[in-house]
Amino acid sequence: MLPKIPLIPKRIVSGGMVALMLAFSGLIGFSLGTRHTSPAQARSTASGGRPSDPAQGPAGPQSGPGPGSQGSPGTKSGARNALAVRVQELRLGAIETRVLINGDVIPQTQVAVYPTVGGKLTEVRFQVGDRVREGDILAMVDPSRPGEVYAQNPVRAPVSGTILLSPLSPGDTVSTQTVLYQVGELSRLYIETFVPERFSQAAQKGLAAQVSLEALSGETFDALVDAVSPVLDPASRTVKIRLRFTRQDPRIRVGMFAQVNLVTQSRTDVLVVPREAVINTYGSWIAFVVTGEGRAERRELRLGLEGEDALEVLSGLALGEQVVIAGQNFLSDADPVRVVP
Repeated sequence: MLPKIPLIPKRIVSGGMVALMLAFSGLIGFSLGTRHTSPAQARSTASGGRPSDPAQGPAGPQSGPGPGSQGSPGTKSGARNALAVRVQELRLGAIETRVLINGDVIPQTQVAVYPTVGGKLTEVRFQVGDRVREGDILAMVDPSRPGEVYAQNPVRAPVSGTILLSPLSPGDTVSTQTVLYQVGELSRLYIETFVPERFSQAAQKGLAAQVSLEALSGETFDALVDAVSPVLDPASRTVKIRLRFTRQDPRIRVGMFAQVNLVTQSRTDVLVVPREAVINTYGSWIAFVVTGEGRAERRELRLGLEGEDALEVLSGLALGEQVVIAGQNFLSDADPVRVVP
């Protein structure tokens, strides 16, 4: 038999359950109360003080701006910061239009020497680089044929100069169409080149040019147009011109490759604008100037001559205005700007 368990009176059980429920309810109430009370308020209440005002915060009144205070510039909605730009004052100056073409250094005169009779070349008296005078005997040609003996025929220099070409040797057979020598005058050298048709009207005698030579890199030589062909080559659509060096240099040799920077037009005391200040947009040339109010103003330009670093302004800008030369690609009309050095 199992031992008997003493029975607990119902009154005691009911009282215990009520006590547990009261304790549990008190615990829940305490938890909810602490959840809605900040640590600072709890400490203040526990110490007998008055809870601090949540609007003032734990350290007292806020130090931020009041209802009527102004924010810092640039913080307003929709405001734009001023863009940094560089400017240059517009002035009068000179401008030149140039065309860059290639050419060759040639002698003042260059004459091909032909024998007067055909036959065998028996003697060559001069070599390339030798100086000859008009009438000197350069070579001898024997016109004899089998069964026929003739006296040797001399080949004479038609002009004075320097031997530029001597392609044959004794024993070679020549005819009256064979070039035995080329004689040129090297005391004055020229440049021969061809100007495209669109610049043909500007190619006039006396035009200035700067010449660069591949063999003398880094140096430029002044030259002037000395002769202009009166006809246009129908095949290449170019005009042949000849330029002479204003100062002869012994380092320059016939046959050197030359790059000619030819001035086709020039003007002085005209309003010029730096090339970097001008923008081409939808077929129009524009630039920006800075007004006295610190804003960018868009201008549409009409241009004249185009130089290497500057452009001639016919309309759209005025003397003394501050034109933007850096930062204009991000500008719109009336944008605020800040000029920097």
